[in-house]
Amino acid sequence: MEVRAAGKYIRISPFKAQKVAALIRGKSVDEALNILTLTPKKTCNIMKDILNSAIANAKNKHDLTEKTLFVKSAMVDKGPTLKRMKPRARGRADLMRKRTSHITIVLENRA
Repeated sequence: MEVRAAGKYIRISPFKAQKVAALIRGKSVDEALNILTLTPKKTCNIMKDILNSAIANAKNKHDLTEKTLFVKSAMVDKGPTLKRMKPRARGRADLMRKRTSHITIVLENRA
């Protein structure tokens, strides 16, 4: 049975978040939590919250135990880009792109 949790409009670049998602894809839930705890990246705290939400969904909605769950997929999609202007030399303006991500984690029962 599939259980999912998603975080939308997260202020992190999808390129940076995809690297962390690749670390936990296919791992058991305990191993994925350990990886996210010990990896020193900003995305890890965000993904850990989403993973904990997916675990809570599995426990409360489907009565699954944490020991039998594994990360079936961890997807990072591109969200809308916030466009901001930054002053540059000689009165010009430069465009800054502040990227956002949609992160979805899907868990499945191994047994």
